[in-house]
Amino acid sequence: MALMAVLAWGVDSAAPAKKAKKRPVPSASTTKKSGASARRGTKAPTPRVTWRNRQMAPSKERYREIQTALAARGYLPPEEANGTWNQTSMDALKKFQAEQNLESTGKINSLSLIALGLGPKHDAPAAPAKAPPEVPQPPAGSQLQ
Repeated sequence: MALMAVLAWGVDSAAPAKKAKKRPVPSASTTKKSGASARRGTKAPTPRVTWRNRQMAPSKERYREIQTALAARGYLPPEEANGTWNQTSMDALKKFQAEQNLESTGKINSLSLIALGLGPKHDAPAAPAKAPPEVPQPPAGSQLQ
């Protein structure tokens, strides 16, 4: 009997059931906007700043450092260490990379610079080693047991 009351209570015969209105599905041609109307009200996301997108081309002095390192190892004639990166420099770097078992692209990369001894430089002096803390000595005449 309780079951009948619950079923009867949940059914409302006086109010007709509402049907959900169906909206027409927009076609692909009506959903794509171009030009100013597509950008209206939205802002393009700002790209994150990482080491990859803030890294710039090496300076002339840095090119000269790399060329000097290649010349010191015999991959580049010393007179070519002039700070201008050219085909001779790229060929020398390719040969160096191949002999170091690196990908020989001729492009300057971090592994090549480290192998040349031109990796990251740390200008800050190293922190001095801390002396171990002194252990307090018991006063003379006292005995520990």
